[in-house]
Amino acid sequence: MAVFLGIDTSNYTTSAALYSPERGMLQQKKLLPVKAGECGLRQSDAVFHHTKQLPAMLEALLRDNSQHVDAVGVSFRPRDYEDSYMPCFTVGSGTARSLAAAMKIPLYGFSHQSGHIAAAVYSAGCYSLLSKEFIAFHVSGGTTEAVVVKPDREKIFSVEIVGETLDLNAGQLIDRIGVMMGLSFPCGKELEQLAASFGKLPKAKATLKGADCCLSGIENVCRRAYEKGATKEETAALCLSYVQSTLAGMCQAILTKYGKMPVLFAGGVMSDKLIQDGLQQRFNAFFAEPAYSADNAAGIAFLCGLKHQQAKHS
Repeated sequence: MAVFLGIDTSNYTTSAALYSPERGMLQQKKLLPVKAGECGLRQSDAVFHHTKQLPAMLEALLRDNSQHVDAVGVSFRPRDYEDSYMPCFTVGSGTARSLAAAMKIPLYGFSHQSGHIAAAVYSAGCYSLLSKEFIAFHVSGGTTEAVVVKPDREKIFSVEIVGETLDLNAGQLIDRIGVMMGLSFPCGKELEQLAASFGKLPKAKATLKGADCCLSGIENVCRRAYEKGATKEETAALCLSYVQSTLAGMCQAILTKYGKMPVLFAGGVMSDKLIQDGLQQRFNAFFAEPAYSADNAAGIAFLCGLKHQQAKHS
């Protein structure tokens, strides 16, 4: 039975996963601690917390695994571009290199973004997407992008950015509005609960430039509404409505330009059911389950398995 280890040390979460095509996925993950009232971490702090959290996580994951690990996969940069770099990923990549050398097994590197896309494919069970072109949205605190995904013999798939934010990321917007209202970071789940208690999302008009979006103005709209007396529930609903409208507008612009293709949404923001519902109805899109939407190593472990099988047969 083949077993593959995945490691991901993002700016939000320490995570590791074991994937077996026969037995499925096991995950261990833990959010990085953020002080109350703050909207994130400095890279130096993220590196420190990953260094502290990852060994215990790997011990817990590997302790009960009686099978030989066939290969290690790791996210070593945010996106699949040469100049893409964040220090926090060095913790995972360094650990993965050491494990692969000690265990004398192959090491495969992927981008964090590719891991998100792969996790959504795995979670939604839409494996056939990997043999065709499709549109994938990666929507989180660190990224708000739409890419065209194409099969690739070397990397399993390649991506080309076709739409992106020109200022704030959607996750940043949600966290800033949540922290403004006294919610705990990351604020997505609490904001969704508040919006759900408000009822139907209000109408909102996106600010787009082609398939690119601008989100900083939405922060100002939500702040003004809250300062003028809007309830937390109404402010949360307004914020999520703008995010949903923005993603829908981007998706429609891309489909108009590139033609009809399957659409997949990945990233922590896309675990929000209120945002999902409107996009599902309009685009019949694929979504990851919540456990595979937020930062995770499951997609990396899944890609590791695919890459190892590819390497064996090449």
